[in-house]
Amino acid sequence: MRNLMPVLLAAAAFACAAGAQAANVSSSRVQDLSKSTAGDPPMLGIVRPHDSSLGRRGGDAGSPQMIYHGGKIMTTVVSKSIFWGPSWVSPRFVGDKISGLDSWYEGHNNSNYAATVNEYTGTNGQVSSSGFVHQGHVIDTSQSQGGARTSAILREVCSEIASGAITPDMTGNGYYPVYTDQKRGAAGYCAWHSAGNCVYHGQVVPVQFAFFWNLDGDSGCDPQDDQTGHSQGLAALANVTAHEFSEARSDPASPGAWYDSSDQENGDKCAWTFDVPYVSFPNGTIWKLQGEWSNDAYTNGYGYPNSSGQAGCLSGY
Repeated sequence: MRNLMPVLLAAAAFACAAGAQAANVSSSRVQDLSKSTAGDPPMLGIVRPHDSSLGRRGGDAGSPQMIYHGGKIMTTVVSKSIFWGPSWVSPRFVGDKISGLDSWYEGHNNSNYAATVNEYTGTNGQVSSSGFVHQGHVIDTSQSQGGARTSAILREVCSEIASGAITPDMTGNGYYPVYTDQKRGAAGYCAWHSAGNCVYHGQVVPVQFAFFWNLDGDSGCDPQDDQTGHSQGLAALANVTAHEFSEARSDPASPGAWYDSSDQENGDKCAWTFDVPYVSFPNGTIWKLQGEWSNDAYTNGYGYPNSSGQAGCLSGY
């Protein structure tokens, strides 16, 4: 879900600082950032727990179609994951999560699931399901922070760029998800994505980034995967990763590209709906992943229904 609280960015020598509170994750637009003069990028794509009142909201009961809002999309993706927090060096905590998520990003390239987003276009071209480059991951053992302050997550991304752990993609197609060891607790969201700027060798570079809680044992963010053999924590992260990654590709930054009249992005519109037991990736991995919204599927009658009964979701099996 698009959440339009601003993230106030200031590019500095080795980091970008922002000042935004994301804890107040309202379901409605508080400020129309498409008309903002400050260039403040919004916080986007909040995944609500499936057991919350908003978790399975499918979108506008009127016209369910995604609407183009004039912005860029991600034509392809260069990604590198950040695992943030001291727990990420504990084998017991890590389990299959780091290797599994690396396999997820590597396998997503050229997958049918990635192709569910291919119909979307922007001022810079068309979304493509091929040409993705996943550069692996970096582990930062410093004390992590939760997702309440978007600025803290952006600073972490910029810090890894400044340290040389990440060489950013200079075209705006760089995507840097941050997986923390912090538990969700009472927070009303499982994950989100956003966009901002960092400084690299004196040059401002746009970045796409995302935040994920530690979802081990989190029933509200659990897709209840009993098919793939993944641990519960990995299965939960993989599903919300699919949600955020698809939204980042089709609606990456202000003024925004594709979302409906209720501010729902393609992942929001099909959240917590699963048309098939699992989705296969070209690298042989299998995952339980929610569907993604397709205007074409809805128009031409080949999608499956979301939680509102609107048949525009594609499973990508």
